[in-house]
Amino acid sequence: MLLARKIVTDTAQKMWLSVPFVVFFFLSCVKCVELKDSSPSCSFPAIYNFGDSNSDTGGISAAFQPIPAPYGVGFFHKPFGRDSDGRVILDFIAEKLKLPYLSAYLNSLGTNYRHGANFATGGSTIRKQNETIFQYGISPFSLDIQIVQFNQFKARTKILYQEANNSYERSKLPVPEEFSKALYTFDIGQNDLSVGFRKMNFDQIRESMPDIVNQLASAVKNIYDQGGRSFWIHNTGPVGCMPVNLFYKHDVPAGYLDQAGCVKDQNVIAVEFNKQLKDRVVKLRTEVPEAAITYVDVYAAKYGLISNTKSEGFVDPMKICCGYHVNDTHIWCGNLGTANGKDVYGTACEKPSTYVSWDGVHYAEAANHWVADRILNGAFTDPPTPISQACYRH
Repeated sequence: MLLARKIVTDTAQKMWLSVPFVVFFFLSCVKCVELKDSSPSCSFPAIYNFGDSNSDTGGISAAFQPIPAPYGVGFFHKPFGRDSDGRVILDFIAEKLKLPYLSAYLNSLGTNYRHGANFATGGSTIRKQNETIFQYGISPFSLDIQIVQFNQFKARTKILYQEANNSYERSKLPVPEEFSKALYTFDIGQNDLSVGFRKMNFDQIRESMPDIVNQLASAVKNIYDQGGRSFWIHNTGPVGCMPVNLFYKHDVPAGYLDQAGCVKDQNVIAVEFNKQLKDRVVKLRTEVPEAAITYVDVYAAKYGLISNTKSEGFVDPMKICCGYHVNDTHIWCGNLGTANGKDVYGTACEKPSTYVSWDGVHYAEAANHWVADRILNGAFTDPPTPISQACYRH
C-alpha cells in the first residue's frame, strides 16, 4: 500500500497536511455555527447505503466468511457483520434519523427492509477490479454492482409489496412511494486508493481519479433518474493514518511521516481525490437540479481527531486495540496464530473506548461515534447542513 516514490506537494497541500493548520481548521469548524435552521427536519422514511467496510453492516459476512469475535462484541455482544468493536458511522446516522440499523442486502436471515437497505460490503471499490477477494480482500461487489442490486431490490420489493396478503408481510418491505423520500448515502472510494498504492505510481493514480469520481456521479444519477432526491456523500478519510501502513515497515526514512504519524504521500493522494470528488459533486448539482446533494468532509473530521487525540481522551492513534503485531509476527484481530512457538490469539485491548484504530484499518466504535457527532451536525459538510435537513436544496 505504500508509494514507491516521493511526491512533491504544492503549497496548499502542505498547508492542509500540517498538523497546526488542520487542528486550527478542526477547532474552528466545530465552533463555526450552531447550524441553522428554521426549516423543519426532513422526514426520511428510509436510508439506502452504498459503500465499503466503513459502512458495511453484514454484507461481506453474508457473502463470504463471517467476521469473527471480538468484532461487534463491545456493543452488540456478538459479531454483527461490522469491522469494529461496535457501531460504524452508518449506525449513528440511523440513530440520528431515528431509524433502525440497516439490514445488509445480502443477508437472507433476520432482515427487515421497511426503513432501507445496505448494499455496502467490506473491500468494495468504485471501479471494478480484476482480482478476487481471496487475493487482496477486494470485494466483487463494486459500486456498479451495488447499483444493479439496488435496481433489482427496488423493482422486486414493489412487486412483493403489491402482492402481499396482509400488513405483516408488508411490514418488512419498503413502501414503493417512499423511495423518492429516502436518504441515499455513499461512503466508498478508500479501497480504490489502496489498490492504486499497490499497483500504480502517483501519476497513474491521479490519472485514474476522474474516472473514479465520474463513476460515483453515474451511480447518483441512476438513483436520481428513479426518483431519489436526497444524497449524503462522504469523501475518503486520511488513508495514510491507518496503522497498518507501518506493520511491515521497519525503516521509516526522514520526512516519510507527518507530525501525526501518518504517511504523507498517501494523504496527499487522498486530499487530491477529495478535491476532485468535491468538484464533481458541484458539477453534479447542475446535472440533477432537483436533488439535494451534501458533500461530507470525513477526511477533515478524522484527521482532526488523529492529530488531536490526547486532548480528546484517546491514546496514540497509531496504536491498535485488536490484534497481535510484535516485530515480524502479525496476527490479525480475531485470528489465531503462532508467536515464539506458542499459539497466540489476536484479541482486543481492555479499553476500546480510548482507541481510534480498532484493528489497524478500521476505527473503533468510540472513534466512529466521535466522528459522527462532528459530521452529522453539518460542521464538516457542504453545504453546512445537518443531516436532519439534508433534503433541502441550497
